[in-house]
This record gives sequence, C-alpha cells and structure tokens, in this order.
Amino acid sequence: MSGHGGHGILKSSLGVSAATLLSRVLGLVRVMLEARVLGGDTVASAWGLAFAIPNTFRRMLGEGALGTALIPLVSETEAKKGPEQVRRELGVVFSVLSLILAAVVVLVTGIALGLYRATFFESVRHAMPILSSERFQLMFLLLPLLMPYAFFICLVGAIGAVLNTRRIFVIPALGALLLNFFLIGGLYAAFRRGLAGSELIGFLEFLAILVLISGAVQLLLMLLLLWKVGRFPILSRRAFRESDILKRLWQLVLPGMIGGAALQISFLVDRMLAICLGPKAVPALTYVDRIIDLPIGIYAIALGSVLTATMSRAAARGNLDELSHDLAFSLRHVYFFCIPMAVGVIFFWEPMLRILCLGGNYTRDDLMAAQMVAIFYGAGIPAFCSVKVLLAPFYARKMMSTTLRYSLIAIGCNIVLNLILMWPLQQGGIALATVLASMLNNGLLLRHLRREGIPFGGREVAAAAARSLGIAVAAGLALYWVYPLIRSRLTFRHVGEFPAFALLGTLFTLLYLAGSRLLRARELSELTDVIRRR
Repeated sequence: MSGHGGHGILKSSLGVSAATLLSRVLGLVRVMLEARVLGGDTVASAWGLAFAIPNTFRRMLGEGALGTALIPLVSETEAKKGPEQVRRELGVVFSVLSLILAAVVVLVTGIALGLYRATFFESVRHAMPILSSERFQLMFLLLPLLMPYAFFICLVGAIGAVLNTRRIFVIPALGALLLNFFLIGGLYAAFRRGLAGSELIGFLEFLAILVLISGAVQLLLMLLLLWKVGRFPILSRRAFRESDILKRLWQLVLPGMIGGAALQISFLVDRMLAICLGPKAVPALTYVDRIIDLPIGIYAIALGSVLTATMSRAAARGNLDELSHDLAFSLRHVYFFCIPMAVGVIFFWEPMLRILCLGGNYTRDDLMAAQMVAIFYGAGIPAFCSVKVLLAPFYARKMMSTTLRYSLIAIGCNIVLNLILMWPLQQGGIALATVLASMLNNGLLLRHLRREGIPFGGREVAAAAARSLGIAVAAGLALYWVYPLIRSRLTFRHVGEFPAFALLGTLFTLLYLAGSRLLRARELSELTDVIRRR
C-alpha cells in the first residue's frame, strides 16, 4: 500500500484534532477557573469525584465501546441493506440504549440519595465512617443532579459514531465546546464574586445544573445533524422483531466497554481510593488528569476514531496489509506528538501548574500535593495515547473479547499497585500505578498483534520513539536551565509568568522540530506534506 492511505488518516485525524484542540484549550481555561474557585481541598474533592462518575460513563459509552462497535455494524448494514435499514436498526439501538441509561441514572441517583440521607444504608455508613465525611456527603448531594448528564452525553457519543460512518468527524467533535462554555461562564461569575466557604456548596449545585443543560442542548443539536444527513432513527415494531442488531451489538459492546475503558476505569478507581488519603488527593489527580487529557483528546482519540472507521473497511475487504500499514503509521505519529508532551510535563510541571491553578482558593500546598501526580501522569502520556491506536485493529475485526481479557488484567494490576503504592507515595503512587497498568495493557495488545501475524513495524516504531525521546530530552534539558532567566525577565504584574511559559513552549517546540528535521524524522515530512496538500 502507498503512503496515500496514511496521509488520509493523518488528514482526517488532524481535522478532528483541530476541533478537539479548541475544546481542550477551553477545558484548560475551565481548569484554571475551577482551581481558583473550588480550591484544592474538600469542595474540589467532592466535585471532582461526583463529576468523574457520569464522565466515566461518557468515556466508556460515548467515546468508547458503544460508538466503536456501532461503526462497523452500521457500515456493514448500509453496504448490504441500504440507509433505510440503518435507520430502522438505529431506532432499535437508541430506544434500548435510552432505557438502559435511564435505569442506570435512576439506580445511581437512588444509591446517592440513600447514602446522603442514610435512609436505606445506615449500616453501610456505620461500617465505613468515611462515607459520613463532608466530602463524601457533598458528593452524594451532587450526584442526583449530575447523573442525567450521562444519559445525554452517551447518546451524543453514539450519534457521533453514526456520523463518523458518513465521514463526518469534525462537527461532532465541536459539540464538546458547549460544556466548557457553560461551565466557564458559571465559574467566571463565581470568581468575580469571590465566593468562598459555605457559599461554594450552593454554587456547586448551580454548576451541576449547568452541566445538565449543556448535555441536553448538545443532544438536541446532534439529533438535528443526524436528521440532516438522513440517518435519523425510525421506530418500527418489525425492526424489533426481525433485526439482530441488538444481539450483534451486545456481543461487541459488553466486552469492548470494559476492554476499551481500562484507562477510564483506572482513573475512577484512582479517585475512589484517593479520597481516602485526604481532601487534597482527589483535586491533585483531577486537575492533572484534565491537563494530560489535552494530548489524549487532541490527537489519540481523534486518530483512534478515524483509524477504527478506516480499518473496519480494510478488515471487511480482508486487506491485512493495509491494516498493518495504517497501524505502524499511526503509532509512529502518536509517539512523535506525545513523547515531547510527556517530556515537557516532566521537566516543567511546576510552572505549568502555577499558571493554570495557583491563585484564589488554590494554595501553594495544593500545588505541591500535585507534584508527583504531574510527573508520573506526564510520563504516562505516550502509553495513554498509544492504547487508543492499538485498540483500533481489534475493534475493526470485532475482537472485543480479546481487549476485554487484557483490560481486566490491566485493571486488576492497577488496583493491586494502587494498594501497594498509595501509602508510601500518597496520590503520586496512585498515578504511578495507573501508568504502569497502562503500559502493561499496551504490551499485551502488541504481543497479541504479533501472534496474530499482523506486523506493526516494531523496529521502525521503536526507532522513531527513541529518536523523539532523545530530541525531546535534549531540548528539555537545555531549556530547564534557561527558564529561570526567561521567567525573571518576562513575568509581569497582571499576566504573571504566562509570557515566559509561552516563550518556553515555543522554544521547546522549535528545538524539537529542528532536531527532528536534522535527524530526518519521517513523521515531520509526512505531516508537512499533509499540511501542504490541505
């Protein structure tokens, strides 16, 4: 296969990345406001854990197994039976999915209310006194308001997958902007008012309502887009009786939901355990997670979604050479982008967190509590990103049970390592455990691909990764000693050290690109070629 297919993948994923970049940049603005308004203690701990629960459903279903499984099934049905049958089968899928999501929302809400009011779970609270702590009680208060967001956003993710089969990638990615717009508006208003203490508890309820509204608006817009492209679901009793879409989808989604969501489940487990360490642990994990989510969201998820659609077509044709080429191409580019990001976070975590979080209710002690979390999560960026790419060939060939097996191993490893490392290293140990478990998941997936006889350019990819690592470390070391001088010259009263950090990022990027050009990195020339074609 020629390089044209790889360029097509890169071009499509760059379009999604550009849309996602805008959303993630706004997400960083949101992190800045959240840190300054909610601080890094009890209130932020409750909000971070409460919002993580519906957000995990979003990542598992909205961005995960359901959408991934829908892509090959919808493509197959459309090729064999036409668009009208697709609409009927989508009517079945969305009807059943809505009922399941509604049941999940009611169940989680009921448990949260029961634990908050101690109506049904008094014995549980006596057995676990930590559930009566302020941060847990505040979390139980927020969950009933936040859980309906999971209903809206999971349907949004499923609709986005259907749009991907129509090769519409960018517009669905822009939908995530709505949540950030709503939350930034609410947080900015609170920041201007200088809310503190007990006022923040009432404000959290208002913030949860904003999340709910943003999800409802996003679902409405996606339904309108689905109708515009002629794929709006049709409710049909005959389809419920005759279609086997639910059986096929269930066989893919159940193992794939866990298999593709090992990282998300690990992050949720992290927070559940971290809340036992004290009020500062969850905010430290949450804020750093949001920051490292930038490269994962910008490039890895975008590339993974494009790859799944592309590889599904290759797998349907039985073209394993094309699939292998696309996989090797994508892994090289993931490491080319993500390794320098990891090195940047490791070297410059402190100024990064100072700019993004320090101020308002977020103190210097809160920042130092995030030190080891930033270093370890930063080191894990390449592993977090590459797993999105490695899952694509499994999903394209509907091998969900394989990813399930390996992900369960990784999740179990994460839990064991958490319990071992969290006490000596606190929240840093929790972050390290997640990184090690993700690396294990990567290794298991790569080994299976090799056993399946699907080459992924192991030596070529390893050489590209080593080259990127060497260039990035050299650039980081050079600027690590220079940055104090830059900071002393470019720190100003109203904008702080942001100009200095912006210059640092620019210099780091230029040095990395110059080193890549000097060492003739293929990824740089391929990227340049795509940009010129556009």
